[in-house]
Amino acid sequence: MGDLFHALTVAPLDRPDAPTVLNVADEVPVRLLFNGILPHGVMMMTPDHLEDFAFGYCLTEEIVHSADQIRSVVVAEGDDGPTLDVRIAGECLAGLLRRRPRAQTGHSSCGLCGSDDVPSVHAAETAPFPVAYTIAPAAVRRALDDLDRWQDLNARTRMVHAAAWADRDGRILLIREDVGRHNALDKLIGARMRDAAIQTDGICLLSSRYSFEMALKTVRSGMATVVAVSAPTYRAYQLAERMNQTLIAIARHDRQLVFCGGARLAR
Repeated sequence: MGDLFHALTVAPLDRPDAPTVLNVADEVPVRLLFNGILPHGVMMMTPDHLEDFAFGYCLTEEIVHSADQIRSVVVAEGDDGPTLDVRIAGECLAGLLRRRPRAQTGHSSCGLCGSDDVPSVHAAETAPFPVAYTIAPAAVRRALDDLDRWQDLNARTRMVHAAAWADRDGRILLIREDVGRHNALDKLIGARMRDAAIQTDGICLLSSRYSFEMALKTVRSGMATVVAVSAPTYRAYQLAERMNQTLIAIARHDRQLVFCGGARLAR
């Protein structure tokens, strides 16, 4: 596994005689290979929690539909980044073989890059989320207050995104970080898939904006409550509203805005 960040000596533009040390996060090409025979593109990402990424990516890209359809994930280090050999069930591989491969490398800033088709907001997904539990506003604020403390890599670099999972009381249970916001979310989703003890009801916290590909990932992984530090795009909002997802965004310590799904919030 490569280093997650590197220390560089830099100097202010107007003070070349006053150098300082700055940590910068690394990103590496991670190659995806299925069942040892089928290459499936390259993703640029922070090189940690790669097994979690493989699980989450396979679910949110609808390559598999459950964790038990992934037989194994083998990480093989290369000269310029690792290869993930993901062994999936035969019926999943057959479905993947019928797809066209991604047309380009997935950069750290993109989620749907290289895809042939972008799903419609009105495309058939799962049924809208039922209101099976409620979340207290105090729990949302508790999770937001703790989010910075859980971001170890961002504390060192101040340049990576985070996706975290909190229980219904706002206690953060898991966090994953990455230079790409969608990679961080895939890693979090994969970590939840691999840990049967993690509650399925809770709060997904995102340090980024809530764009359409992020909304697709949370919907496909069954996350009914999402709190994003930045704003949603309108297309993401449309999907969240149609799926009866509770979306709280522009969520700061002193103010949080409810965009849709308010019935899931305890008053």
